[in-house]
Amino acid sequence: MFTVDQALASIESHVQPGPTESVPLAEALGRVLAQSIDSDIDSPPFDKALMDGFAVRADDLADGTARLTVVEEVTAGQVASKTVASGQAIQIMTGAPMPDGADAVVRVEDTQTDNDGDQVVVSIDTRPVTAGQDMIRQATSMRRGDTVMPAGRQLRPQELGLLAELGQHSLTVHRRVRVGVLATGDELVAIDQQPGAGQIRNSNETMLAAQVRACGGEAVELGIARDTPEDLAQHITAGLDCDVLLLSGGVSAGRLDLVPAQLEAAGVAEVFHKVKVKPGKPVWFGTSGHAIVFGLPGNPVSSMVCFELFVRTALRRLAGVAPAQPTPSAARLTVDFDFRGDRPTYFPSQLDDHPDGPRVAPVDWHGSSDLRSTADANAMIHFPAGDQAYQADQWVEVFPWAGRC
Repeated sequence: MFTVDQALASIESHVQPGPTESVPLAEALGRVLAQSIDSDIDSPPFDKALMDGFAVRADDLADGTARLTVVEEVTAGQVASKTVASGQAIQIMTGAPMPDGADAVVRVEDTQTDNDGDQVVVSIDTRPVTAGQDMIRQATSMRRGDTVMPAGRQLRPQELGLLAELGQHSLTVHRRVRVGVLATGDELVAIDQQPGAGQIRNSNETMLAAQVRACGGEAVELGIARDTPEDLAQHITAGLDCDVLLLSGGVSAGRLDLVPAQLEAAGVAEVFHKVKVKPGKPVWFGTSGHAIVFGLPGNPVSSMVCFELFVRTALRRLAGVAPAQPTPSAARLTVDFDFRGDRPTYFPSQLDDHPDGPRVAPVDWHGSSDLRSTADANAMIHFPAGDQAYQADQWVEVFPWAGRC
């Protein structure tokens, strides 16, 4: 039986980044770059004022006071026609290029202007002025030729703004991963039906499809496959047209747990079956040509946890995101907690920010079928195997449930 680390390593070794496509910048939110981006400009492209005020020579204001002649006014988008000489200043607006001769800006709040004959004079009384004050030098943010965004970066609004600054109107990104989601079991009914005796609604398909979409993938909902070889085979064949096929249910050791045998019959090669983890021990993983296949346990929390650990890793890998494996954080427990278990357990929990650092508390979870408890959770605590009494304020490893990949 694989450990979690062995399973994750095996997934990474069997999954490679998927194909790419070109998309307009305006449609690239959430996509993953398949190319590195170099800057074609300096940013800022010139020495730039950061405040409305007066461009001055710092030497004229070594003690913070001066009376200077204003020789010009420059707004954003204009370039000064004059050079600032000793005893002079140029009125300047935020974002305007610094004039030659000036090496600092004094904000307008620290000045007073008046007329001296036909000249405008600014009186300044502030702290000593140093070169570089309230301005930014050319190429401080980036230089022409710098690699400013690596391949594998998932694009947020701030990345899109930077790419617009760089003139990148079209981008090469990894194609969205197409994921078939198939629920299995004779006990399942559609979510718009009233369950009869021994029946439950098909919640796993909706949940897993939502997890796929939150991860940036395209979910293809394949419905319910009944516990017969014929119906499973038909649905599996349809699902193998996708990049990834997720099945929930039918992977344990019961008489009607037919999924592994039907996957093998469909030409899917098993990589591993069963992982030392709770919940989710029966998880199955295999490959078939271009398709990646996961058989997830039928209990909903088991399916959810296996998605967060294993499926998300595969989807990130296919999408070109690095690192692909889930990244834990640390938080302190808010309560004492007695853990008992012979397998590493990923326990639904509530993670909150506090002034003294992140805090986490296990929710009232009643096992792998208790989907209700996950609605009160936004993370899972990793409790290593073995009985241990955890104390409040003790640090533990936490995996946040991400809203995206």
